[in-house]
Amino acid sequence: MLSKNELGILLADMESDRIERTVSINNTDKFCEAICAFSNDFPNNKQNGYLIIGVDDKTGIPVGSLITDNVLKNLAAIRDDGNVLPKPALIVQRYEVDGQAIAVVEVLPSLFPPVRYKGRVWIRNGPRKAIATEAEERILSERRTSSAKTFDALPCAGSKLEDLNLDLFKFTYLPNAIDSETLAKNHREIKSQLASLRLYDLPYDSPTNGGIILLCDNAKYYFMGAYVQYVKFSGIGMDSEILNEKEFVGDLISVMRQLDDFVKNNIEFKSVYISALKEEVQRMYPFKAIRELLNNAIMHRNYESNAPVKFYEFTDRIEITNPGGLYGAATPDNFPSQNDYRNPILAEALKVLGYVNKFNRGVDTAKSELKQNGNPEPIFTYNLPLHFSVVIYKKELR
Repeated sequence: MLSKNELGILLADMESDRIERTVSINNTDKFCEAICAFSNDFPNNKQNGYLIIGVDDKTGIPVGSLITDNVLKNLAAIRDDGNVLPKPALIVQRYEVDGQAIAVVEVLPSLFPPVRYKGRVWIRNGPRKAIATEAEERILSERRTSSAKTFDALPCAGSKLEDLNLDLFKFTYLPNAIDSETLAKNHREIKSQLASLRLYDLPYDSPTNGGIILLCDNAKYYFMGAYVQYVKFSGIGMDSEILNEKEFVGDLISVMRQLDDFVKNNIEFKSVYISALKEEVQRMYPFKAIRELLNNAIMHRNYESNAPVKFYEFTDRIEITNPGGLYGAATPDNFPSQNDYRNPILAEALKVLGYVNKFNRGVDTAKSELKQNGNPEPIFTYNLPLHFSVVIYKKELR
């Protein structure tokens, strides 16, 4: 937390590009624009930015706003709602100044600029907060290389622009990632467009690992485990007869589409006869639960492993296993309430494409869907360093 002296300095400083004050307690757009701008840290201060709520912008004096728990929860929810991408790192605190409540959102500079709010890059430079120009976006993109720390942000050795399916990028990914007004004004070359979304590394003149996984028709050439292996067994063990097997391979966008169609049309459902005149089709596994758990496996897996995501269907259960255990701040002690992202660029892509609604909600959503469908509670194995798995048992018909 800020000390009383540090908070006083922030309230009194009328010139800093690291501080924004507002009397509003519910202007979500304004809050997100400020968080986006501080995350981008365009002046390269390499220091945290502060959004101070419940304070007069011209005087720095608290105005007596009602800072409730709901206000604080709504501010904290900006981190995970997927409108600011990549996910911002922020801390929300309530303070009292001269008997008046204020809220402070402390925002850390992003390691993966440019950061967007609803498809637009906001920056702050001195007193100016505005949408970044193409030149300013390029500066942010080029700055990212030195700070890239995750595998999907690194340049993919030996890859080239021609490896990417550029039509898929232009006509599918780009319209979902960038707002229509900005897109209409976009006249940048394709490499700069890719780089602004962390899919291309300009200094190395090559796609990033995330770019290859997302957009390369032959991603498996670079990452041998970049596919999903489905196997259907005739019994409850892997020694039973194999009834069906399939590999979902290619660019991740196409893989996700194929998986959706496959789960909808092939994972077991049965007709239950209620009377001579009526029957009901019941799914043994709810589509949305399987989808969420597959999405999680693909999003959080270790792409440096040669092992695929395994999607195995037995007569009594489904098992989904991915290489790579819990990552970063997520541990066996705090799973599933705490999450972290081994592949933030791919996580952003799944959010942009609609496969993720809100971050850190996949497990809870899957549990809820299974319960509503009448399936037992899923069983997770998350205390091993090299893999993560979940077992979903079939619904029992009565």
